[in-house]
Amino acid sequence: MALDVGVLGYRFMGEAHANAMARLPMFFPDAPDINRELLVGRDEEALSEAADRLGFSRTTTDWADAIEEVDVFYNLGPNFVHAEPSIAALEAGVPVFCEKPLAPTLSEAGTMTEAYREADVPAGCAFNYRFVPAIQYAKGLIDSGELGEIHHVRGRYLQDWLVDPEAPWAWRLDEEMAGSGALGDLGAHTIDLARFLVGDQAGEIERVSGHLRTFVDERPVEGGEERREVTVDDAYTAQAEFENGAVGSFEASRFANGHKNDHTIEIEGSAGSLKFSLERLNELEYLREGARGFETILVTDEEDPYVDHWWPPGHVLGWEHTFVHENYEFLSAVDESGEFEPSFEDGLAAQRVIDAIQSSDASGEWVDIE
Repeated sequence: MALDVGVLGYRFMGEAHANAMARLPMFFPDAPDINRELLVGRDEEALSEAADRLGFSRTTTDWADAIEEVDVFYNLGPNFVHAEPSIAALEAGVPVFCEKPLAPTLSEAGTMTEAYREADVPAGCAFNYRFVPAIQYAKGLIDSGELGEIHHVRGRYLQDWLVDPEAPWAWRLDEEMAGSGALGDLGAHTIDLARFLVGDQAGEIERVSGHLRTFVDERPVEGGEERREVTVDDAYTAQAEFENGAVGSFEASRFANGHKNDHTIEIEGSAGSLKFSLERLNELEYLREGARGFETILVTDEEDPYVDHWWPPGHVLGWEHTFVHENYEFLSAVDESGEFEPSFEDGLAAQRVIDAIQSSDASGEWVDIE
């Protein structure tokens, strides 16, 4: 029997996930059957157009209606609408997939995770970069001990879409709506990748020291003369210490001129090292023990993670394929009443680090992760 899927949100992330759902039966024949049943939004006219374009059968402007009528609920709305609909769905026993960061605040993320623990259904947090084949390949190398003891974890996520001081104000620039700026929007991905890749070897992040910076304090509202205050960070940097003593350094910026979507992570261990860049997402740079330099591995062979579902070796995948892999794993977990990772627990763990970085910036001191 097909799963009826309801989705809140039809812009950027709504399009990415709708595309992934459409691809599933073509390339993942063992994926559960689904119906793109119900699309949720506020603007009836725009919602109707989006439903036609994205392949949804019906629309509603009330997310509560969707929860009552679907088997799976995707919350792809802005950060400030993550908590209430997701909690309501979980209390109704409906599996939830929620965009990251899990919530604007640590308190809300904790409440959402408690609802997940009590619901006994899958609840996923949308850290799609875990599902890049090269990242999965890197995870296998690290877990098999090929890097030895982990010493350094270095991550950065750089974009430049706010460099222009006259770029329009958006909800992502409001603390009440977003919670934080580059830290939550971009840094959450880096923090989660660090936990995913080295958590089993280096342990959790135990303490952090952070610095946040806002470069432009107000921006014009599109379509008028009004200007609104920017109340989130434009960039952050952080130092981190892992349980095993490994050193971490993280940064993100939406003011990094010339960088469009540059998410890079580097890991150095006692026996080897890895480098990955999202802008070259089919490649992994790997320094083997005893080698004099890095080799570049093209992670497109049939035996590589997920690649057997796609094209012949060497025919590269793109950013949108990460969502297909993510949806395949999540919807399979729902269909089989199984577990999915990253779950709300992982979203909460990332939120703890985000909150600690904010606290460190405010106090000027190192902050322990509770």
